[in-house]
Amino acid sequence: MEKVKPIFNRRIFWDVVFENIDYQAKANFVIERVFERGDVDDIRNCRRYYGDQKVTEVLLNAKFLPETRMYLASAVINRPLTDFRCYSLRQLNPALFPY
Repeated sequence: MEKVKPIFNRRIFWDVVFENIDYQAKANFVIERVFERGDVDDIRNCRRYYGDQKVTEVLLNAKFLPETRMYLASAVINRPLTDFRCYSLRQLNPALFPY
């Protein structure tokens, strides 16, 4: 039995051909992109389709998430920021001091 494709806003995947997205083979890309650019409904659809275990695994191993979305992901999967790979990488490579 094949799962029904989730309904995401097309603006999330502005740089790829939306109809050609392989939701199983590119699961990491889809989950990271939804959490980076999606709204609450997109995140809910993503969690329904992939399940909390897969979403948690992908988010904890993501190389980059914007800071605000990192906090959102932390709240959604109920894990501390220090567990996120992107948080550790951000701490290792601080940005320039804004003048």
